[in-house]
Amino acid sequence: MTSSARPLLNRRLAEFGTTIFAEMSALAQRTGSINLGQGFPDTDGPEAVREAAVRALRDGRGNQYPPGPGVPELRTAIAEHQQRFYGLAFDPDTEVLVTAGATEAIAASLLALLEPGDEVIALEPYYDSYAACIAMAGATRVPVTLRPSEGPRGGFVLDLDELRAAVTPRTRLILLNTPHNPTGTVLTRAELAAVAELACERDLLVITDEVYEHLVFDGAEHIPLASCPGMRERTVTIGSAGKTFSFTGWKVGWVTAAPELVAAVRSAKQFLTYVASGPFQYAVAEALRLPDSHFDGFRAEHQAKRDLLSAGLAAAGFEVFRPAGTYFVTTDIRPLGESDGFAFCRALPERAGVVAIPNAVFYDHREEGAPFVRFAFCKQTAVLEEAVTRLKALAG
Repeated sequence: MTSSARPLLNRRLAEFGTTIFAEMSALAQRTGSINLGQGFPDTDGPEAVREAAVRALRDGRGNQYPPGPGVPELRTAIAEHQQRFYGLAFDPDTEVLVTAGATEAIAASLLALLEPGDEVIALEPYYDSYAACIAMAGATRVPVTLRPSEGPRGGFVLDLDELRAAVTPRTRLILLNTPHNPTGTVLTRAELAAVAELACERDLLVITDEVYEHLVFDGAEHIPLASCPGMRERTVTIGSAGKTFSFTGWKVGWVTAAPELVAAVRSAKQFLTYVASGPFQYAVAEALRLPDSHFDGFRAEHQAKRDLLSAGLAAAGFEVFRPAGTYFVTTDIRPLGESDGFAFCRALPERAGVVAIPNAVFYDHREEGAPFVRFAFCKQTAVLEEAVTRLKALAG
């Protein structure tokens, strides 16, 4: 029997109920709708990588607890990847940590580096686990809102003056996500240089969520913040195999950072999952060494899917913010005579047989995100074509 005097759920988590993803996925299943809400592929990644996991299982590699920091083969492959694509040198023994997906890397980093009362600046809208992890650390989130641009760049942009104004004596770190989910914004070299200058000036740490690093389009360039002057020693960079290789269920992520930062994150991580994904770590080590043709083909395939869905959404009457990265398209529903993204998304399965996510769930300032709705295009082309056909009913 429980006491009625005190809620069972820790007050830090009281505002976080069932995620919108669970609600909308259940709605998709109940109505037989096409689920363009949750961002997971509907096909597996490269066969060679899957076979590498099978081979590891059969050879007995990773079936027992792997080393706490990750298997040496994967840590070495991660270091090689950072050098190969960005010219960043990391010691696989002291500057690389394997995690149970990027979500654990985010949680462990925030739990390790924050004290109660610290402030964390996060770009709004933000991945929903950011807010929960900041709360669990006893810190305070301070959103800086990305807003639609009226200029030639289009999309959503960061107001650097607003970012600077958000820093207070209590600010401990900036939590950055580029390419950015859900808006698809890819921060430019100039923007990242400004963030780096601010971090150095105010002695801030920065956690960068770069899981969509290989999904940038139209010639956009992903630039790790750790490559900017002064940032190598104050940046925790987070990556993931799930998004790049389409094996989201394997939950293999990683952290690269200076030794003292990795040691701090490892101290928290070891009391979360301890270790995970043993055989899959060996497979991801092979995946990271795939030739450039894989990464180029992966990017081109998703750019084509982005174009297909973006055109279909525009034809259906949405205002479309063409993403420069990730596998999400943000739309504005006001041209359809709508303004409440929650109500729109809950009605969309019955109206069109498609599920999407209301962007307002990613905002502290719900009114800022109210008219925006996110669709995922990491699906088979035929599925996207059917979704587009269904959505065009809205234009009628």
